Amino acid sequence: MTDTGTAVRRADGTWMVLALACAGQFMVILDASIVNVALPSVQHDLGFTATGLAWVVNGYLLTFAGFMLLGGRAADLFGHRRTLVAGLALFSLASLAGGLATAPQVLVAARAVQGAGAALLAPATLALINTGFTGERARARAFGAWSAAGGVGGMAGALAGGALTTGLSWRWVFLINVPIGAALIALAVLAPAGARAVRREPLDLAGAVTGTAGLAALIYGVMQSADHGWTSAPVAGPAGAGLLLLILFAVVEARFAARPMMPLRLFGNRGVAVGNGLLLLFGGIAIAMWYFTSLFLQDVLGFSALQAGLGQTPAAVMFMVVAGRASALLPRTGTRPLVLAGGACLLAGFGWLAQAGAGSAYVTGVLGPTLLIAVGIGLAFPTLMAAATAGVPESDAGIVGGLANTAGQAGGSVGLAVLATVADAAGYDLVFLVAAGLGLVIAVAGMLLPRLR
Repeated sequence: MTDTGTAVRRADGTWMVLALACAGQFMVILDASIVNVALPSVQHDLGFTATGLAWVVNGYLLTFAGFMLLGGRAADLFGHRRTLVAGLALFSLASLAGGLATAPQVLVAARAVQGAGAALLAPATLALINTGFTGERARARAFGAWSAAGGVGGMAGALAGGALTTGLSWRWVFLINVPIGAALIALAVLAPAGARAVRREPLDLAGAVTGTAGLAALIYGVMQSADHGWTSAPVAGPAGAGLLLLILFAVVEARFAARPMMPLRLFGNRGVAVGNGLLLLFGGIAIAMWYFTSLFLQDVLGFSALQAGLGQTPAAVMFMVVAGRASALLPRTGTRPLVLAGGACLLAGFGWLAQAGAGSAYVTGVLGPTLLIAVGIGLAFPTLMAAATAGVPESDAGIVGGLANTAGQAGGSVGLAVLATVADAAGYDLVFLVAAGLGLVIAVAGMLLPRLR
């Protein structure tokens, strides 16, 4: 009886951890999408310039991607749950400051702190799944649920942003995070801590400085390409400095760090190496799907912002359903068939979407192809995340989660900059054809993944 009771409590605690990880992922993705609809109201109330307004989004993305590796290693050194709670607290306090902001500089600073909080939070959610679910089927289902939570967050953000801004005020797109964060902190306190002991070792400061500064500088330079040419000083300067710092980071980690922040031995794991490479490409796919499809609906078909959000809802629902199904299939099929099928759907869906124009009907021109793309994303994304974080020591679960999140975010930042240039020069049809090409690359390169189940 005692053994049975212990097993039941352990199972209940494990699924409480999953709820916490999924809710944290939901919160991060919700905030990334909920702000977009509120930007015109923010600009009107606080007096942002057009260039300054972009930093309400960019300030968050810059610190989110730049600090992700540091957040992942912090989770390994100081504990996954403790780091998650710290990220939630920082994120919630910054959200409160953003909701109460009365000047543009205050809001941008609050968004940057939000991004830093998310950089602590996101890797910890993956680490909780990696260490809490060791069985093949349970772990696959957990990844499916985690992926679906992100889909729900993206969909809810697009709809809630319009509803809150219209019904209350743009300030509530930030203030809504405060009660959500408080509830998640309470859940984290109640969730089991797990058996893993906190590692008592110093943080690799040289690696932390060079890695974080390098990522931030590179992403900052890429973000500047929206206003300047790719060879201009505002782009080439920071991007070049970021690349040099990342090279220095690799040298420090390989030669000088006694306990490196990013152990390069992890890239000897084929799943980690290939999975993260494909996640870089996948970031561009995600941008093409959600960001540029929304613009296409509004700029070409004449939808309102709310109509565009509703128009993308069927694809978001399809993604959530397929992601859950992919998690059930993964233990039986392994990684390669799911990535191949997902890449094929992405190729076909974006190729179909590229044929749409101003005279296209929504159902045949947008709904059909985006549902097919959503199937591809639902098959590929949880599978790639599982492959990129599998087969590593439990003590490195946080940094591997940080690396996977960084790959997706960096891919999205670079993809947004590159595809925005393509859209300005040649229109949305070429953007979607480029995304179709990325789907083909993912399908082919996915055959390099190990046969993980």
